Amino acid sequence: MFSGEVVAIYIASDEGKPTESVSEVRAHKGRGLEGDRYARREGKFSQKEDPGREVTLIESEAIAALKKDYHIDLGLGGSRRNIVTRGVPLNHLLGEEFRVGEVTLRGIKLCEPCGYLEGLTEKGIRKGLAHRGGLNAQIVSEGLIRSGDEISGP
Repeated sequence: MFSGEVVAIYIASDEGKPTESVSEVRAHKGRGLEGDRYARREGKFSQKEDPGREVTLIESEAIAALKKDYHIDLGLGGSRRNIVTRGVPLNHLLGEEFRVGEVTLRGIKLCEPCGYLEGLTEKGIRKGLAHRGGLNAQIVSEGLIRSGDEISGP
């Protein structure tokens, strides 16, 4: 069992557009986060019936390590992940259900960095975030996710 927190929340209204920081967001089962491109199936990697595109998470510790080890400063929103966490072992949540505030999520697949992300950000991001690029998750129960919410799991 662990207990961490939501550090920041980001959505992007359109593919390739900068992410926008929000203090809270509504999670919709089977769709994604309200206002985000993937909730409308308009993201770069939108695919029908792909629950792993509903919400993405990344550890703030991975972003800090990227800056320290590779001298790449993404900032919290630069990873283009929806939820930035602290104290949460995301790779261990693959196949597991966990709580983010009042919402239940299920870890579907690791969110390895890709060439598209590297093209939008900085060369070296794929290597720097390999195996720590975050988690794609499915929304199991709907509700609000807020900055500062507790994240808990198995």
